[in-house]
Amino acid sequence: MFGLSLHHSVILVYAIYLVVMSFITFILYHADKRKAEKGKWRIKEATLLLFSFFGGAFGGYTAMLLFRHKTTREHWYFTFVNIFGIILHASLMVLLVFFIKF
Repeated sequence: MFGLSLHHSVILVYAIYLVVMSFITFILYHADKRKAEKGKWRIKEATLLLFSFFGGAFGGYTAMLLFRHKTTREHWYFTFVNIFGIILHASLMVLLVFFIKF
Protein backbone atom coordinates (compact mmCIF):
# COMPACT_ATOMS: atom_id res chain seq x y z
CA MET A 1 0.00 0.00 0.00
CA PHE A 2 1.50 3.31 -1.20
CA GLY A 3 4.94 1.71 -1.54
CA LEU A 4 5.10 0.74 2.13
CA SER A 5 6.38 -2.56 3.40
CA LEU A 6 3.85 -5.09 4.66
CA HIS A 7 4.84 -4.30 8.25
CA HIS A 8 4.26 -0.58 7.82
CA SER A 9 1.01 -1.18 5.92
CA VAL A 10 -0.37 -3.28 8.78
CA ILE A 11 0.54 -0.57 11.29
CA LEU A 12 -1.09 2.09 9.12
CA VAL A 13 -4.29 0.08 8.62
CA TYR A 14 -4.51 -0.65 12.37
CA ALA A 15 -3.97 3.04 13.22
CA ILE A 16 -6.68 4.09 10.75
CA TYR A 17 -9.00 1.44 12.20
CA LEU A 18 -8.47 2.83 15.72
CA VAL A 19 -9.10 6.41 14.61
CA VAL A 20 -12.29 5.48 12.73
CA MET A 21 -13.60 3.33 15.59
CA SER A 22 -12.85 6.08 18.10
CA PHE A 23 -14.69 8.63 15.98
CA ILE A 24 -17.73 6.35 15.59
CA THR A 25 -17.74 5.55 19.31
CA PHE A 26 -17.47 9.24 20.21
CA ILE A 27 -20.50 9.97 18.01
CA LEU A 28 -22.45 7.07 19.58
CA TYR A 29 -21.78 8.28 23.13
CA HIS A 30 -22.74 11.82 22.15
CA ALA A 31 -25.96 10.63 20.48
CA ASP A 32 -26.82 8.54 23.55
CA LYS A 33 -26.26 11.53 25.84
CA ARG A 34 -28.53 13.72 23.70
CA LYS A 35 -31.21 11.02 23.63
CA ALA A 36 -30.97 10.69 27.42
CA GLU A 37 -31.46 14.45 27.84
CA LYS A 38 -34.54 14.37 25.61
CA GLY A 39 -36.01 11.22 27.16
CA LYS A 40 -35.84 9.34 23.85
CA TRP A 41 -35.05 5.71 23.04
CA ARG A 42 -31.39 5.08 23.96
CA ILE A 43 -28.48 3.21 22.44
CA LYS A 44 -27.97 -0.12 24.22
CA GLU A 45 -25.18 -0.16 26.79
CA ALA A 46 -23.84 -3.34 25.22
CA THR A 47 -23.44 -1.51 21.90
CA LEU A 48 -21.49 1.33 23.52
CA LEU A 49 -19.28 -1.10 25.42
CA LEU A 50 -18.56 -3.28 22.36
CA PHE A 51 -17.60 -0.29 20.24
CA SER A 52 -15.34 0.90 23.07
CA PHE A 53 -13.69 -2.49 23.51
CA PHE A 54 -13.16 -3.17 19.81
CA GLY A 55 -11.08 -0.11 19.04
CA GLY A 56 -13.15 2.90 20.05
CA ALA A 57 -12.01 3.24 23.65
CA PHE A 58 -10.20 6.55 23.17
CA GLY A 59 -13.29 8.12 21.59
CA GLY A 60 -15.58 6.55 24.18
CA TYR A 61 -13.53 7.74 27.13
CA THR A 62 -13.14 11.21 25.64
CA ALA A 63 -16.91 11.45 25.12
CA MET A 64 -17.56 10.23 28.66
CA LEU A 65 -15.44 13.00 30.09
CA LEU A 66 -16.47 15.72 27.65
CA PHE A 67 -20.23 15.10 27.89
CA ARG A 68 -20.27 13.74 31.48
CA HIS A 69 -21.94 10.62 30.18
CA LYS A 70 -21.91 7.28 32.00
CA THR A 71 -19.51 8.61 34.63
CA THR A 72 -21.46 7.86 37.82
CA ARG A 73 -20.52 5.08 40.21
CA GLU A 74 -23.34 2.89 38.97
CA HIS A 75 -21.69 2.92 35.52
CA TRP A 76 -18.17 2.09 36.72
CA TYR A 77 -17.84 -0.62 34.07
CA PHE A 78 -17.84 2.00 31.30
CA THR A 79 -14.72 3.58 32.76
CA PHE A 80 -13.16 0.14 33.20
CA VAL A 81 -13.89 -1.03 29.63
CA ASN A 82 -12.67 2.22 28.09
CA ILE A 83 -9.43 2.36 30.07
CA PHE A 84 -8.85 -1.36 29.50
CA GLY A 85 -9.49 -0.84 25.78
CA ILE A 86 -7.03 2.05 25.61
CA ILE A 87 -4.35 -0.04 27.34
CA LEU A 88 -5.12 -3.08 25.16
CA HIS A 89 -4.96 -1.27 21.84
CA ALA A 90 -1.94 0.84 22.83
CA SER A 91 -0.17 -2.39 23.79
CA LEU A 92 -1.09 -3.99 20.49
CA MET A 93 0.25 -0.97 18.63
CA VAL A 94 3.52 -1.12 20.59
CA LEU A 95 3.81 -4.84 19.75
CA LEU A 96 3.21 -4.14 16.08
CA VAL A 97 5.67 -1.28 15.92
CA PHE A 98 8.55 -2.70 17.95
CA PHE A 99 8.29 -6.46 18.29
CA ILE A 100 6.37 -8.09 15.45
CA LYS A 101 8.20 -8.01 12.14
CA PHE A 102 6.88 -9.69 9.00
